[in-house]
Amino acid sequence: MESSLNLAISISVASNIEHSPSSPQEPEPKKTKMSTATDEDGDGDGPTTASTEPLTSDQKPRYKRRKIAILFAYCGVGYQGMQKNPGAKTIEGELEEALYHSGAVPERDRGNPKGFDFARSARTDKGVSAVGQVVSGRFYIDPPGLVQRLNSNLPLQIRIFGFKRVTGAFSAKKFCDKRRYVYLIPVFALDPSAHRDRESVLASVGSDTQLVKCHECSERGRKVIGLMGKRNFDLDDSGLLVGCGISSNGNALLQSEIEDLTAVCCETTCSESLKEDSVSDKNRIAIEGDSKFYSNEKEQPAKASVFCYGEKEKERFNRILKIYEGTHNFHNFTTRIKAGDPSANRFIISFDANTTVSVDGIEFVKCEVVGQSFMLHQIRKMVGLAVAIMRNCAPESLIEKALQKDFSINVPTAPEVGLYLDECFFTSYNQRWKDTHEEISMKAYAEEAEDFKLKHIYSHIASTEHKEGIVALWLHSLNHRNYPDLHILNDTVTADA
Repeated sequence: MESSLNLAISISVASNIEHSPSSPQEPEPKKTKMSTATDEDGDGDGPTTASTEPLTSDQKPRYKRRKIAILFAYCGVGYQGMQKNPGAKTIEGELEEALYHSGAVPERDRGNPKGFDFARSARTDKGVSAVGQVVSGRFYIDPPGLVQRLNSNLPLQIRIFGFKRVTGAFSAKKFCDKRRYVYLIPVFALDPSAHRDRESVLASVGSDTQLVKCHECSERGRKVIGLMGKRNFDLDDSGLLVGCGISSNGNALLQSEIEDLTAVCCETTCSESLKEDSVSDKNRIAIEGDSKFYSNEKEQPAKASVFCYGEKEKERFNRILKIYEGTHNFHNFTTRIKAGDPSANRFIISFDANTTVSVDGIEFVKCEVVGQSFMLHQIRKMVGLAVAIMRNCAPESLIEKALQKDFSINVPTAPEVGLYLDECFFTSYNQRWKDTHEEISMKAYAEEAEDFKLKHIYSHIASTEHKEGIVALWLHSLNHRNYPDLHILNDTVTADA
């Protein structure tokens, strides 16, 4: 009886203890927080997801950000340069939105490049294209297929080739050793007798080297008086660029050049009127292919130029370009930078023009320049002065003078349409991390880059010249009225200089 009572008491006490409110309850399993790590230790070689436990059907994978370098190309027409600028349409702005819509950038960092450690290798100017541009940052690269997702959110004139995993401290800007740019200049631009200004043409009448006036440029000049440089373009259904004319901007022709084009247009109208009645020997039009010229020389029609980029011309042009090589003060080849500013000093590794390429019936000379870094308009001004010298508008010694710190001149700026960024180099980084990281270069994407260059960049450069004659119109401005500093040294210049 006593043992039964003790057993009942024990069961009652145990039951009271189990249901006592003061008894500690077993803690629930701790929920795993979504990873917000930014891979500060470098590569982020840890697990892709925050938890190693198998995911249930209602759970989403939680990814970590990775530091990567993205290699891509773009045709710069219609964009106000690479760098993001509030209120302007830029390549960087398009890329940031594509990164967000592709899941590489979270909502909280949308429009905030500092949030994902963004850096670019080069800042291209308005209208300038690129084949080997590189940017870096911390992005969500999983799930697989980031390149495809990015391209689906970008226009066809911007293409992502791929990306490389890099170290945590990598910066596309700081780790880039050098950049290579290419400027495609039409061969006819180097011909001293092609597309000359009105004064030079009139002064040559009756001489053995009589120049001709360009009817085609006169017609273009009449249609776009005072307007040059800014063009509006649309994409057709196939994604190719279609020209839509020229709109006004601040990069206008000088008033003297406007008068020049107007005068030529008037003379053209008179010549056409005479042709309809009866063309005399004194005023007749000579047609060479699709280009029209007219001459006032007695009894002799004007002759078209037979200029070609041969060994003699190549040797002279390369000699001119090599003057830029080395460390110099380029304050005359940019804007808003004074001669005393240390940033005006730049190092040009090489500058040559050894090859030509034919695109849509126009032969171009490839001017390749390699340097550590470049300033705004620097390459275009370097090419502009070199072309002026080739056309005998200035002496070769003017370049050396323009590179002096205590000398200021107005240097011609070549049109932006022919310039593109060819490649960015990371030689030191690749050498240091060759055992643990992939090489950052365009080698793996060479074929894709070449296809993009031919389809979007080269074709655009050629079609723009065919439709608008941008370089041809610019050549008419290379005279001493617009650029009196070109003959400031009063040197004697000859065609064989």
